[in-house]
Amino acid sequence: QVQLVESGGGLVQAGGSLRLSCAASGRTFTIYNMGWFRQAPEKEREFVAGIRWSGDSTYYADSVKGRFTISRDNAKNTVFLQMNSLKPEDTAIYYCARGIRPYWDYMGASSDFGSWGQGTQVTVSS
Repeated sequence: QVQLVESGGGLVQAGGSLRLSCAASGRTFTIYNMGWFRQAPEKEREFVAGIRWSGDSTYYADSVKGRFTISRDNAKNTVFLQMNSLKPEDTAIYYCARGIRPYWDYMGASSDFGSWGQGTQVTVSS
C-alpha cells in the first residue's frame, strides 16, 4: 500500500504563495497520475489539480487556473503544488492523491484516485 505524505501547508496572507509537496513511497510512482484535492469546512472535497503519469498533461479546476501549478519529480517520487496569488477562499485542507490504476486516463474526480494522504492545512488570511 502506497503512503503519501504532504507537507508545506501553513498560514499566509492573501496574495502570498505556498508550495505543497507530497512524497510517495514505493517504486511505481512513475506509472500513476497524481492529483491534489481540497476540502474547506462544511464543503465537499473538490478537485484542484492533476498531472498525468507521463508528466505531459496537467489539469486544473477553473478556480485555480493561472494561479496554481502542479508538477512532479519522478526521481524523487514527489508531486508539488505551487500556489500563488492565494485568496481567503483557498483556505482548506489539501490532500494529495494517487491515481486509482496505472496509466489511468482520467483525473477529474475523486473516483479517479485510489490512495490519499493525510492532508495539510492551508489558511489564507485577508
